[in-house]
Amino acid sequence: MEEFKKLYGVVKERIDNELSRVMKNREPASLYEPADYIMDSPGKRIRPVLVMFSAKAVGGSFDEVLHASLAVEMLHNFTLVHDDIMDNSDKRRGVPTLHIKYDLSTAILTGDVLLAAAYEYLQKDLKGNAKAVEHFTRGLIEVCEGQSLDKDFEVRELVSLDEYLEMIGKKTAALSRMCCAVGAILGGGSDGEVEALANYGFLIGLAFQIQDDLLDITADSSALGKPVGGDLLEGKKTFLFLKALEKSSGSDRIALEKIAVNKGAKPDEIGFYRDLFERLGVLDDAKNEVEKLTIEALGQLVVLKNQEDIGLFTALANSLLNRTK
Repeated sequence: MEEFKKLYGVVKERIDNELSRVMKNREPASLYEPADYIMDSPGKRIRPVLVMFSAKAVGGSFDEVLHASLAVEMLHNFTLVHDDIMDNSDKRRGVPTLHIKYDLSTAILTGDVLLAAAYEYLQKDLKGNAKAVEHFTRGLIEVCEGQSLDKDFEVRELVSLDEYLEMIGKKTAALSRMCCAVGAILGGGSDGEVEALANYGFLIGLAFQIQDDLLDITADSSALGKPVGGDLLEGKKTFLFLKALEKSSGSDRIALEKIAVNKGAKPDEIGFYRDLFERLGVLDDAKNEVEKLTIEALGQLVVLKNQEDIGLFTALANSLLNRTK
């Protein structure tokens, strides 16, 4: 774990330094200053790290995929800018969202240029490799499909757990799958290595999102950086909510259905619903699902030749599993 933390810190610092420069010294300032505001914002940089670690795991170097790693972070931030607009979010990572700091039109256009710049940077590392572009583009399409499904769920009273898993598979896990695939392809990996690492990324992405759902109701609000129970307040159909609905009956089910009908819970009801989730066992269900998906992800690593790389991906998975925010 210590070796992972050290290497992750080195890679993240390099990515942060590069991202702080990608939108500087471009004109017009009315477009690129907002873009720089987004790219210079703090973040875990998990996605570019996945690109770099995947390239290393198949015998490539970090330098070979530096621009591709920046590209996936730009793509990720493009989705966040547009998500924040669609969700009417005031803050992201503790700072004002782009449409709040500037205006709606600026935010839309900034998102567009981040997407275009993502392709601009990706092509710097391609060396004629069209397969990486295919994975990158497929990842983008699936993220958009996932966001559309998520918006559909907001106006539907009933959503199945399978539908939810399909949605997060597209909205969240498809991007981490793409990061691993692109890194492995550009690093010179075999078809088997690319497929295994892509599967790892997908399964870790699913686990990451369900862990997010769990932390929303169990984390400390100061660690989380936002009020606990935000998903319930917004009436989001998360793994916890849908699992609880699946297992409940009588007055418990009526109380849960009220969230869907009212498009969210009231702030003074969060404690009640947390206790209900605990009594129904869905907090444990979520923990078990995250652990199961993580174990499945780690099982994909058997194709890797280097034990050090297996250790890095194992430590990365465990760090996501044990995070508190």
